[in-house]
Order: sequence, then C-alpha cells, then structure tokens
Amino acid sequence: MLINRLLSMPRRSKQLLVLGVDVLLVVCATWLAFSLRLGVLHWPQGGQWWVYALAPVLVIPIFVQMGLYRAVFRYSGMSVLRVLCTSVLIYGAVFFTLMFLMAWPDVPKSVGLLQPILLLGMVGGMRFVARQWLSQPSRLQRNKSNAARLVIYGAGSAGVQIAMALSRSHAFRLVAFVDDDDRIQGRIINGAPVWSRDELIAKMEELEVTDLLLAMPSLSRAQRNKILDTLRPLPLHVRSLPDLTDLAQGRIALADIRELDVEDLLGRAPVDPDEVLLGKNLTSRVIMVTGAGGSIGSELCRQILQHKPSRLLLIEHSEFALYTIHQELQKIKTVNKLSCDLVPLLCNVQVERRISDLMQGFKPFAVYHAAAYKHVPLVETNVAEGVANNVLGTLSVARSAFRAQVRHFVLVSTDKAVRPTNVMGATKRMAELVVQALSQEKALSKQNPSDPAGPPVATFPNRTCFSMVRFGNVLGSSGSVVPLFRSQIAEGGPITVTHAEVTRYFMTIPEAVQLVLQAGAMARGGEVFVLDMGDPVKVIDLARRMVDLSGLQVKTPTNPGGDIEIRVTGMRPGEKLYEELLIGDNPQATSHPRIMMARDELVPWTHLESTLNNLRLAVINDDLVTIRTVLKELVHGFQPGELFNDFADSQMLVA
Repeated sequence: MLINRLLSMPRRSKQLLVLGVDVLLVVCATWLAFSLRLGVLHWPQGGQWWVYALAPVLVIPIFVQMGLYRAVFRYSGMSVLRVLCTSVLIYGAVFFTLMFLMAWPDVPKSVGLLQPILLLGMVGGMRFVARQWLSQPSRLQRNKSNAARLVIYGAGSAGVQIAMALSRSHAFRLVAFVDDDDRIQGRIINGAPVWSRDELIAKMEELEVTDLLLAMPSLSRAQRNKILDTLRPLPLHVRSLPDLTDLAQGRIALADIRELDVEDLLGRAPVDPDEVLLGKNLTSRVIMVTGAGGSIGSELCRQILQHKPSRLLLIEHSEFALYTIHQELQKIKTVNKLSCDLVPLLCNVQVERRISDLMQGFKPFAVYHAAAYKHVPLVETNVAEGVANNVLGTLSVARSAFRAQVRHFVLVSTDKAVRPTNVMGATKRMAELVVQALSQEKALSKQNPSDPAGPPVATFPNRTCFSMVRFGNVLGSSGSVVPLFRSQIAEGGPITVTHAEVTRYFMTIPEAVQLVLQAGAMARGGEVFVLDMGDPVKVIDLARRMVDLSGLQVKTPTNPGGDIEIRVTGMRPGEKLYEELLIGDNPQATSHPRIMMARDELVPWTHLESTLNNLRLAVINDDLVTIRTVLKELVHGFQPGELFNDFADSQMLVA
C-alpha cells in the first residue's frame, strides 16, 4: 500500500520529498499569481524568469530555519499552522521588498503581494490533505479493533481538546458528548452529537457505550459527586481528567486521562490555607522531615518546598525511598526555580546520637516527625520493632529537638491511638504521651556518654513548642485499602473486606498534610490537634462504589452474573470495627474550621522517663510480657488481643 511505503521511508527521504513538493508549489503559486494579475494563462518571459528562480531560493531556507521539515504530518496541528504563517509572512516581506527594489519592467509589483498569499493557501492545504490521508491507517485500525466506545461528559474546551486527541488514537472511539447545558444539546462537535443525560441513559445500550470520561476540570468536588451519583447505576467505566490546578499548561492530551480516583468520591472541597500562617513557620526556614520517603512524609516535603524554605532536611531510613523523594523534589525545585537547599540524610530515628548531631549541626527551625510503622497487622506480629520505631524513635527525635532548642516540633499521629486494640495504635499513643510530657518539662539534662549513671554535664531549657496532629486514614497511602481494592478489581476479584460493618474516616493526603502544617503553625505548646475527617464511610460501600465506577457489577446472591465478588474474610488481629478521634469529650474549636484540639490526659515526664527506660530494656531483650504491661499501664483503653506476640515469639512457642 502506498501509504505504508511512504511511512516506512527513511526520515531524510521524507524530508527531501516534502521539500521537492514545496518547490513545485512555489513555482505553481508564482505562475498562478502572474496569470491572475495579467488575466491570461501565463508563460514566463524576460525578467519574469528571475521571479521564478528567486521565489524558491528565498522560501526554502526560511522553511528549513523555522523547522517546518521537522514536523510529522500525521500529528501536526495548530502549532505547525502558526509556524507556517510566520514563515510565509517573513518570506512575503522579503519577496515583496526585492520585487520593489529590482523593478523589472515586465513584472507587476502586485505579484509580490499575491504570490505569498497563494503560497500560504497551497502549502497549508497540502499539509492538511497529507495529514488526513496519512492518518487513515490508524482510523481503519481503530474501526476494526475492539476500541472502547466512549462518551465525553462535558462539551467545553477540555472535552473538545481531548476529542481532538482521540481522533489520532485507536484506544477509544468517540460516540457522543454529554452536557447539562441545553443550549448546546443537539449540536454536532467534531462529528459527534451532544446529548443530554437522559439521552445517554436511553441510547447507551443501543450504541454499546462502554466508557465515560468526565471532562469538566473546573467543577467543584460537590458538583462532580452529584454527577457521579446519577451515573453510578449505569454499567460504564468512568474515567476523569484532573482538576484545573493539576493540569499542565498547554493542550490536553490522552496522557491526562486517568482512572477515577477515590478522592473524587470521598474528597471534600478544600478550605483555602492561611498562607501567612504557613509562611511564618516555613518560608526562609530550615525544616526537617522524618520519614521523608513515606506517604505522609513525602507530601509534607512537597508542600513545604512550595513555601520556599531555605533548607529542607530529608530524614529517611530507606535508601530507595530517600533517593526517590530527593529526585522528585529536585525536579519540582528546577521547574519552579526554587533556591531551597535539599539535604537527603540516611538516618534511623532510633539512633539518638545521629539524629541529635544532625539537629545540632543544621539547627532546624521546625521538625515534622512522620517516621513510623503504621501497618496494623505487620506491627501486630513485629511488636518489639513497632515499639522501638514508634515509641523510642519518637523519644529520640523529640528529645534531640528539645536539646537542640528547635522552635517547633510536630508529631504526625493517628486515630488508631484512641482506645487502641492493636499494638500500632498503642505505640502511637505512647508517642503522643512522650511529646505531651516533654512539652510540660522545663528543662532536660544531658548525661556523659562514658558515664550514663554519673551527674548531668549540661542542662537545656525547653524552648521547643511541641504539638501533635491526629487524623484517620489517608487515601492512597501505603496502608490504605484503596490501592488494594484497585488491584483486586483489575485481577477480576474477589475484593476482600474484613467485616461488613468496618467503618473508617478518610481524607486525601494533600488535605491532611495541608492541615498538619497549619495546625503546627497554630501551636502554642502541648496541643493534640484533631482534624475534622468528615463523615465515616463503610469500607464495603467504598468497595461497591469502586466496582460500579469501573463499569462492572458486584456479584451477589441476587446477581450471580456479576463481575466482582466482595468477600468478607474476618477481622484481623488488632483491628477495630470503628475508629475514634477523641479520647475525651468536648473538643475545643480553633480558628480553622477543620482543626480541633482534644482534651487528653498526660503522664508527667518524671514518671514517664523511668517507664520508657524499662520499655527500652524490654525491647532489647524482646520481653513481650513487659512491653504488654507497660502499654496497658500507660495507654488508656488499650485492649490487646489474644495474639499479642510477634512472629519470632510465636515460632519459638510452636517449637
């Protein structure tokens, strides 16, 4: 086939072919300009031959310099047309000037104006025809394939741009637009009709519509959720474009289409942050983030970097996680032309001497402590490690911040710290107790490392504002059910839910981190801030919604022909049916509508310090009985399950 032969030609041969065609078009445009001006079919004579020679000599170098021969016809669009117009404008100015200066007697000067106009039409028309012709194989291939039959919800600029991108793809076949604006319903856009929502419901089965793309990036989350609720009963695979704030400048492309995130289902309209409040603690400051490679820690780093600190210290135990977040932040820094000094630091927060040396050396203004083990079943079977990292690691970082006289220390906590039934929650509540106790302490002494039992060698006054921020599950984090459900749906199921009544609070990672930063800036010392998580959601309902919006059906006894089964597997060790955010009652409001302060009891440092020493010895000796006793004594409401032992201990019992 001729098209295939042309497409398989070497790149240089294609460029020479196009250049030759352009030379021919220049000659034709010159002939037509003379013929129209003289009113007869023209044959050049005398000085007119110089015009025929001059035109291609001028235009081809300009086209080459402007990059017209580097463009790929099949994918050329408005950008190529703009370059072509600019090129012909430059050529026309030079051509007319030379015609005027040479003043050949048998050459009308008006040819100098007429010929570039004709040339623009002929060269532009040739490229348009070539683009349509060369794109035929993709169109035929798309019509013959099992391409998804797509409806675009939203006939605005975003919908039209994505439709243009679809015309060059065989992944989707556009059936129609849907729009709620009755002024454009019934019209034709890019060859596709514009339907109302009712027409979509009536025609989708007849026209075998399989997919729907939400192309309304300017809608609020509330408006988007309202539309999703009406679409939920339809067997459609729903995809989306990102919000306007997430879209890069320029044309929308197929790469912008993404799976509908659960953030679109559960996320709330964000409250604008107080930039002055945030800037007070971040702008031009030295900031340290522990657990910088984790779900929360990495988002803390991204948002802190946008507020232009002078230096950002990335503390991470995992080499790969530290490398990944450092590379990402370097790109953000380059794109946004930020001058922040990014310092990646491999460090185990349990090693107090290392973390203390870093704080003494870099003198951070604020420390955000996000390093923690937070996967409930894993900590349940690795008890000593969970206590070492979550409790003793927090003690190490908080005590180092106290002695380095860091101005602000913020502990990232969890709702699982409230009346916990699992070790992870108990360790996070212990971490809160450590920070609460230190916030009340007036001074700390430092022992001589060579003689820990001897007298203190120095005393440090408390100049650190300690605070804690407690919130529930964040969507898409390493411990979230959302990635698990998505992979289970992709594999054809079943989706596993531990209990039909399990209920959780959910919040997006960016919103949670934004509130953490604002709460930390509001702190005066010792506060336990609690984020407003909205209404709790049944996990099984979340699973059903994810199945529905994947264009599939849940398999049930009343619908045995469904696609995805939801299987209840039973509660895991340490898991609760319901999570809570408050230990006490009557939380105190703050100046932010989504940040409250809890009223929790605390343990004085004088009592807690000796208990923590006992806990450290128990961890070193893997003494689970002592660990259990300490946690039950200090953590209000802690009710450990029967399987309170780690994996190594259970194996020894079996042996």
